[in-house]
Amino acid sequence: MSFRLLSQDVSTRARRGVLTTAHGVVQTPVFMPVGTQGTVKAMTPRELTELGTQILLGNTYHLFIRPGLEIRRADCIGSWLGTDRSSPTAAATRSSV
Repeated sequence: MSFRLLSQDVSTRARRGVLTTAHGVVQTPVFMPVGTQGTVKAMTPRELTELGTQILLGNTYHLFIRPGLEIRRADCIGSWLGTDRSSPTAAATRSSV
């Protein structure tokens, strides 16, 4: 995985770049849908592709709860979610505002 900085705003320090993963290239900044419990609610994988989704975030805890251990038999999280896009997972043991 690599990140290449393409530009940065001098006053806000906002950045634009390219994240390259084993599953593709992601232009940043990016809208990243979250697939809790193995699905993006109310959207099919085809609809996500048609919208130009470049990356899909999964939640490790939710995937453990449902579908559970069967997720471990998948080649990767993305194949189980029905996408060939990059699909990292995040696990937060505690969230606070």
